[in-house]
Amino acid sequence: MASITIFSNEEDLMYSLCVRDHVMIAHSLRGEVFGPAQRLHGATFVVDLEFRRPELDRDNLVVDIGLASRALRAVLAGFDYCNLDEHPGLRGQNTTTEFLARLVFDGMAARLVAGELGESARGIRSLRVMLRESHLAWAAYESELPI
Repeated sequence: MASITIFSNEEDLMYSLCVRDHVMIAHSLRGEVFGPAQRLHGATFVVDLEFRRPELDRDNLVVDIGLASRALRAVLAGFDYCNLDEHPGLRGQNTTTEFLARLVFDGMAARLVAGELGESARGIRSLRVMLRESHLAWAAYESELPI
């Protein structure tokens, strides 16, 4: 019987865990490409944050779900229920869904480095942040983390 190799090497294999939250914002986007979104409008994004690592921790976890959920909420709280056009850290930015996905990624990466997700979370190798604008459209940012 022949065997099938799905991955060429074991370092490609990853466990993952995803936590979800949401954020409500108001903003306007600059540029004709945005059509009516150039006017001030509101948006509610469903935010999925995926943690990936090649090996489980000593408790057979990717990451503590409670700590991950609290850290994500803390990152989102920095701009939840805000008009991003007036947010001090975002003035002058086109706060597209793609841009916001990277903003959430950077906030979570900083919390990982700071140890807010526990010592065993240091085994996490990559993150993926997805912001869903609707059931029809979403954007994501993902990257490996420095080891």
